[in-house]
Amino acid sequence: MTTDRLDRDEFALLGQEASELEVRLEHPPVVRREGVRTSDGEVSAVVWGDRDPELVLLHGGALNARTWDGVMLALGRPAVAIDLPGHGHSSWRSDGRYDPEVIAVAVGEAVATLAPRARAVAGQSLGALTTIALGGLHPALVRRQILIDAIPAEPTFPDNPVGSFLSGPDSFGSRHEIVERAISFGLGGGLSAVARAVALNTVQRDDGRWTWRHHIGQRPGDISISPDFRPLWSPLEGYGGPITLIRGSRGFVDADQVAELRRRIPGADVTTLETGHNVQEEDPVGLARLLEGLLRD
Repeated sequence: MTTDRLDRDEFALLGQEASELEVRLEHPPVVRREGVRTSDGEVSAVVWGDRDPELVLLHGGALNARTWDGVMLALGRPAVAIDLPGHGHSSWRSDGRYDPEVIAVAVGEAVATLAPRARAVAGQSLGALTTIALGGLHPALVRRQILIDAIPAEPTFPDNPVGSFLSGPDSFGSRHEIVERAISFGLGGGLSAVARAVALNTVQRDDGRWTWRHHIGQRPGDISISPDFRPLWSPLEGYGGPITLIRGSRGFVDADQVAELRRRIPGADVTTLETGHNVQEEDPVGLARLLEGLLRD
């Protein structure tokens, strides 16, 4: 499958993705990219639908807002998927700091502009931790927290392909080389899904080689993200709204961490999907069903 069309129109292959997921679209999706100038640089977002957004989506580290495409095609509700600072089309931070508490400032300003009345904020991995930080900073913007395969427990790194994949080269001779590497690590869905994801998350350098669109991949030595997210227990425990954890059975949140979440926040709901860490890419339709139920509550 060629992805050249995505370099001209980043939304050109949404119909193809819907077909692969067996999602029937009555009408072509209404989707656009919009930027918000914040006090900490430009934050780019993908806006789905033409009504007030009901949902805000925050992706994981080294991903971008387009990781949610399959979920949004299946969900069919108005929403905003944000490129976190240093990712996708959003500005890089000059200090290289991408801790959740740091980037939540710009994210909050973007949410206040694009989706101030959203019914929930859903984040995966780094996006989940940013959701927690955002709930502490601006609880009025976060009416429900949906945390996908990440909580502030003591970090554990199970035998998971995501970290190994990201620790590889920072440039490649072709996008096809990246696609083959991702498939070898068992990441993403089928070949066409992986090719789309790679095309949307890479740029070509002046020397002809391909590199990641995110700051983490292009300048890994300049990046600072603390591996210990336990200080985020405080804003999570102080949050007054509903909290749902959706974990992947082969993801990063293990049974001991779930037990700690239940002990600290007895009212939190926990659901497990049969996926790895990138739940939104491995089972977008299943995740969409869960989000639909939560938005109906």
